[in-house]
Amino acid sequence: MNAPMNGTFDFYFDFASPYGYFAATRIDGIAERHGRAVRWHPILLGAIFKVSGMKPVMEQPLRGGYLAHDVPRFARLLGVPLTMPAKAPLNALVASRAYWWLEDVDPAKARDLAKAIYHAHWGEGRDMTTAEQVAEVAEPLGIAVSDLLAGVQNPVVKDRLRAETDEAIRQGVFGAPFIIVDGEAFWGADRLDQVDRWLERGGW
Repeated sequence: MNAPMNGTFDFYFDFASPYGYFAATRIDGIAERHGRAVRWHPILLGAIFKVSGMKPVMEQPLRGGYLAHDVPRFARLLGVPLTMPAKAPLNALVASRAYWWLEDVDPAKARDLAKAIYHAHWGEGRDMTTAEQVAEVAEPLGIAVSDLLAGVQNPVVKDRLRAETDEAIRQGVFGAPFIIVDGEAFWGADRLDQVDRWLERGGW
């Protein structure tokens, strides 16, 4: 039996994932069509891979080559900008901390920052590893550079990211993007159409 419908559902992602980028361009629109809201959860796949035994797709034989072909093809299908970054996979530790630091203060702006980081990294091919690189993207959103640089070093923020990743593992999250709607899990940007239909029909 499906879990009862409620007002929100969860979107787990890692900035290192191009498929997370694709999902981030669509997830809010899907939710809005059905009168729902999305809780965004940046997490660290590296910690999850230690539990699942997996490793980044680009480091896997055969699958890495497929991803290099599939990601540009998927971007063309969605009509979203894509510039494959020279440095991959991204170490998204700082970017994820920046989100959780800002989320406590301004959740809407935190989401804008997540989208800006995704666009900078996957849309423009920019490295988003360092706090200074993330702050450069954040500043046009009205986020003070000095505040962000201090925020990502805050022990409370560091603990929040660890806790969110641990909770994702407890929820069964093993990849990104990962969407949980009313207790039902969907893995991958190619499952967003299923998420859309699930919300429309209330399950099947």
